[in-house]
Amino acid sequence: MGRSPFTLAAAVTAALPGAEVTGARALTADADGRFDSAVATLADGRELAIRIADDDETARELAAEALALRALTTGARAMLPFSAPEYIGETRVGEGRALVTGLLPGFQIEPAMVPAGRGAAESMGAAIAAVHGLPTSVVRSAGLVSKSAEESREELARLIDQAAATGRVPARLTVRWRQAVGDDDLWRFESTVVLGGVQATSFLFDDHPERGPHVTGLVGWHGLAVGDPALDLAWLSAAPDAAADVHAAYSSGLDRVPDAALEVRARLLAELEFARWLVHGDSMRRSDIVDDAAALLESLADGLRDDDLSVIAARRTGVDSAMDALDRVPVEAGPAIDTSMQTDAYNPDELWLDTNADADPDKTGPVEPLSSTARDIGSDDHTNAARRAEMLTIETEDLSGVSGLFAGTTGAAGVREDSHPLRSPAADASDAGDTPTDDEEAQRAARAALQRWKSSSSE
Repeated sequence: MGRSPFTLAAAVTAALPGAEVTGARALTADADGRFDSAVATLADGRELAIRIADDDETARELAAEALALRALTTGARAMLPFSAPEYIGETRVGEGRALVTGLLPGFQIEPAMVPAGRGAAESMGAAIAAVHGLPTSVVRSAGLVSKSAEESREELARLIDQAAATGRVPARLTVRWRQAVGDDDLWRFESTVVLGGVQATSFLFDDHPERGPHVTGLVGWHGLAVGDPALDLAWLSAAPDAAADVHAAYSSGLDRVPDAALEVRARLLAELEFARWLVHGDSMRRSDIVDDAAALLESLADGLRDDDLSVIAARRTGVDSAMDALDRVPVEAGPAIDTSMQTDAYNPDELWLDTNADADPDKTGPVEPLSSTARDIGSDDHTNAARRAEMLTIETEDLSGVSGLFAGTTGAAGVREDSHPLRSPAADASDAGDTPTDDEEAQRAARAALQRWKSSSSE
């Protein structure tokens, strides 16, 4: 990979005949993404995103997203209280498949930074409920995947068996997971339209003076299917402050009887991401990935307070208790839990919060990324392994505070896709001296908005 933004932008004219491209800029940085990607500006002012995949796996992802976005008819989109990317067209650049979509505006919030209360959390819950409320015919008529509760259950049973066969899963976890899969109470749910694994970075926000940050766009549609609604809530294991309010807003936004086992299944799916990572490493014959996954599983097993994953146990102990001790896993482990199936078209490290924002939300200056971005498997392996080895020795108890723990993962816990390509203030300053750019001002406003609403929610 490594094509220039101008080369990519030129391909827009093949996907959109007659388009006049007047500018281009990068959409990802430092080869962190699994696609070559760029933003193309058209003469009419529109901005389009173009992504190119050079291998079969990422090409399948782009093909799946193209199908999903085309399945979102005008009627389906009208049912959503936010925007989804517009499908523009497809083409080929050399041997690579290219997808062109509309670029959505907005800022993102890392999962651990989502504040409780009104604003972001409530808007995220309502957005997920809106997706789950779409008619299943939207998915089925497009020929996309549709799974019943029993099929979802059987798929997880196979994953657990595959992970256990490696001999690297602690027996305590294998027993725990098999008991959960065998518990009929957990699997009495109605399959809904799902994104196949929402992440916090799937949401794009705007600031409202009264409502606070609210969802204006949702990206990451290539997993669109009919399946277990818990798939799109597993990411809340990494958002402890907001989880209860997201769940509450989600439940109030549904037009059906609440699923009593939803939070328990979401927790199970989050745990099984480590098993998925292990199975991936084993299938690729990558001993480094297998060792990494095994260390994560040992940390999970060591920190569990209760082996019981059941609806009754969840009511007694709270849904977060099953995910203890993974504060021992460093933030850098988020990308390492990459199953090589996610897309990372944009680089979230370019766009979000300054760690000093709590002290001065209007301060401009270099942004400290809250978590590292998803990388191609194998990048920085030695560095990340050393960091993990160091962090795994730290005595901690509660996993729920891990920032972005499941960011960049796929499968049960979800898929991260299409961050928003705002540039960092540091990059802007290097290009334009001390004069604030529009992007820098947007980030300052986003930081101020989040800080204000975090404060107001706690009052």
